[in-house]
Amino acid sequence: MHGLPSPSVENYLQEAGFWHVAMVGQGCKLDPKLISALIERYAVTGSIQSSDWGTVCYELLGATLENINGGRIEMGWL
Repeated sequence: MHGLPSPSVENYLQEAGFWHVAMVGQGCKLDPKLISALIERYAVTGSIQSSDWGTVCYELLGATLENINGGRIEMGWL
């Protein structure tokens, strides 16, 4: 992202707690391919302890994947 975020999304970023994330790249050269790779490989939902990952998956995504491996799902399914 070049420059500051659009004022039309600034409030959304602040409400979601991501305003600081939008400010991280100011003055730095970012590598879009590296960022895409990180997003595709390391989806993070936060720390969750559960014995029923199907329920967690449904609560977060609105659907349940049949094959959940230790809280991990395949990105292709998303």
